[in-house]
Amino acid sequence: MMTMTDRPQPSFDPSASGAPRAAGYRLETWTVHAGRPGWPREGHSAAPPEAGQPTAPTIVPATAYWYPDAAALDRVIEDGTRGFSYSRYGTPTAAALEAALAGLEGTEAAIAYPSGMAAIHAALLGAGLRPGDRLLLSRDVYGATFTLARRLFVELGVQVELVDATDTAAARAALQRLRPRAFLFETISNPLLRVVDGPALVAAAHEAGALVIVDNTFATPLLARPAEWGADFVVHSTTKFLSGHGDVTGGVICTTAERRRALLELNKMVGAVPSPFDCWLTLRGLRTLAVRVERQTRTAAALAARLQAMPGVARVHYPGLPGHPDHERAARLLRAPGSMIALDLAGGRAAALALLERCRLWIPATTLGDSWSLILYPAMSSHRALTPEERAALGIGDGLVRLSVGLEDEEDLARDLERALGA
Repeated sequence: MMTMTDRPQPSFDPSASGAPRAAGYRLETWTVHAGRPGWPREGHSAAPPEAGQPTAPTIVPATAYWYPDAAALDRVIEDGTRGFSYSRYGTPTAAALEAALAGLEGTEAAIAYPSGMAAIHAALLGAGLRPGDRLLLSRDVYGATFTLARRLFVELGVQVELVDATDTAAARAALQRLRPRAFLFETISNPLLRVVDGPALVAAAHEAGALVIVDNTFATPLLARPAEWGADFVVHSTTKFLSGHGDVTGGVICTTAERRRALLELNKMVGAVPSPFDCWLTLRGLRTLAVRVERQTRTAAALAARLQAMPGVARVHYPGLPGHPDHERAARLLRAPGSMIALDLAGGRAAALALLERCRLWIPATTLGDSWSLILYPAMSSHRALTPEERAALGIGDGLVRLSVGLEDEEDLARDLERALGA
């Protein structure tokens, strides 16, 4: 659990009592070893392979797999748990990544996708949405998720309703009134960094007969594990923190083994499969996830406190600050407040665009969670498809800028912002 003061210095101790475990190991250990051949290891093999076992996952780029007899191939095609037959049905490298991420999120299984939005799309389909069904959507979600729901699924006959998921009572009332087929929200919202009462929302959704989809991208399994709250589908854009090096695009759904089988059957038809190379890069990124998140969170907490006094900053959105509307909730439900910050600039759009242009160290790019620090203008990118009125209703003003804190030195990052804002 994190400790928050006027100048936040969140504790991040994976060895602390109560920290979530994966297969008996604490998450920091799991991130280092997950996906390796033979992990978790239960002891020395009586007959180790003559050629030895590789210490790192291998990349298997094969399109198809052959077997010595037709009966064996038939069994594998019928039941993919017996082996691999065709890359659209699964690959060894993707399977290693899926096992690693299922362990991190504490679910029975996982299924990988070529992007985070492919995973969101599949989760909505996996929830069984049909014409006439209702989808309840947290109003403060990633812009592409909002657009996907309000365009594609509305065109398919799904009734999409919005609710302020940070208002637990309002969300509970909406669930009881609407009785939706599915309810989708984010652990930490994009871009305003609002924190919902996940356990209460999941319980209320299940009471209303709804399946729950949680986008856990901003939190990562190190800060929160929604499956422990009872979430039915936990989604990540693995492009972000999980891979963490700005060189791969991907997504994942962590869920039950039964739901994973249904998602796989769907994916055999639509073919939203990730490249083995991308899966391998994501596995490599996982090795440093714990140390990256710890360092990024510590730096973000210090920067958020300093930003409050910088010129032109009207408001700092960061769950670790006492003034954040969900500060108490974040302290109760998250192990740390994370490394994302949002700023409201007094000068509006002109000030926001000027800040992007003046920064020398912060990279203006449309992603987050990388090893380097990034700055983004949501009205231009992540929430571009929304009208100004829709953005304003969500609290996304013309001067809102989002920061993704990387691994650079805190003083260097602060000086760059001070210079750019002061200019």
